Amino acid sequence: MIITVTLNPSLDRSVEVESLERGAVIRAASSRVDPGGKGVNVARALLANGVASRAVLTCGGEEGQHLVRLLQAEGVDPICVWIAGHTRSNITLAEPDGIVTKVNEPGPALTPDDFQQVASAVLGAIAAPTRPAEPDPAVTPATDWVVVCGSMPPGLPVESFTQLCQRLTAAGVRLAVDTSGPALRAGAIAGAALVKPNRDELAEVVGRELTCLADVVEAAREVRSWGAGAVLASLGAEGAVLVDDDGVTVGRSPVERPRSAVGAGDALLAGFLAAGAKGGAALAEALAWGAAAVSLPGSRMPGPGDLQRQLVHIQPPEQLRLTEA
Repeated sequence: MIITVTLNPSLDRSVEVESLERGAVIRAASSRVDPGGKGVNVARALLANGVASRAVLTCGGEEGQHLVRLLQAEGVDPICVWIAGHTRSNITLAEPDGIVTKVNEPGPALTPDDFQQVASAVLGAIAAPTRPAEPDPAVTPATDWVVVCGSMPPGLPVESFTQLCQRLTAAGVRLAVDTSGPALRAGAIAGAALVKPNRDELAEVVGRELTCLADVVEAAREVRSWGAGAVLASLGAEGAVLVDDDGVTVGRSPVERPRSAVGAGDALLAGFLAAGAKGGAALAEALAWGAAAVSLPGSRMPGPGDLQRQLVHIQPPEQLRLTEA
């Protein structure tokens, strides 16, 4: 069982347009509304591929009720902590060449009691008996993972996030963290088994620009020195880099017709966890899931029929030249 935690979920409205011109009246080619939030997307991707998962998330107002209905329609059984605020709504404008413009609301604040309820819900989900799943035969599911993802709600002290991470690692589960800024650093220091930043998030947390592959690897090694077990850095169209006890592994998966990159990093993380979260085989699965998400509209998560594993190229550590861009 893989349990995801989303402190700041959203309703994601995606609109496809022919071109984006500031100040103009633009007619949409299509639109859709999906459940949003990194942890929510990880759970959706896992369940779409037959991997047992539960999603713990905060919900508020009519938007929160709408979010729950959308999740249940996809077969997700959410564990909701209801709060006084309203679940945020995000807007994505996608152009035919794959360029995406996002407008994200900050989301509601969490009270200390709200946050304590979230922590209790996660620890309760860990203790609950797992339910059987019917996994994709190409995937060996990981178990006992808790994945804490996404942006921090306004006003939440990083110390609260640190305490949650410490409680989870103390409970003996494997912790994965996909967030940014001080929370990403806190997760690494707390001993997360895996952190998954994108290039910008990795650059921000180490405080310097990352202009080439060697820079990315050096930054990932620095994050590991803080206490993280492994770093999976997503690099957009350039693929992803895995830095762990076995060294450095790089992979790419081309996308012929990109439609939306929203949620692609979440699908990549889900694929990595589903495939055992270790080594080149897991990285290859992650890239197949991430590339499939990019080829789909909005923040739709890929299922088995969307994956094109044959397009993934993995570069083993012994063949890696860190001077490459």
